[in-house]
Amino acid sequence: MVGRDATIAVYIMASARNGTLYVGVTSELQTRIQQHKLGIFEGFSKTYGCKTLVWYESHATMPEAIRREKLIKRWRRAWKLALIEEINPEWRDLSDPWFEAPEGPLSWANER
Repeated sequence: MVGRDATIAVYIMASARNGTLYVGVTSELQTRIQQHKLGIFEGFSKTYGCKTLVWYESHATMPEAIRREKLIKRWRRAWKLALIEEINPEWRDLSDPWFEAPEGPLSWANER
């Protein structure tokens, strides 16, 4: 079950342009991206500093999104880079308009 304002999505976070990539899936896109940015989402993306949302794709159902995530995770790196650059050639953070960076030591704005 997902919330009323939920966005089921497959997404790619990056540590920098052409940096480390993390492919994930979520039923609450904005919440999950904020967790990545604050470093409270444990695992690979936190370890490698993947805090920039460079690509995402909305889906109607979670099973559909999970299938797409698994497919993209098996892709060669070059294919993932092409997917990102097709819609985001400047590698800008697509989540910038969603929320303001927090103040203080948890702020991801200090890392740019």
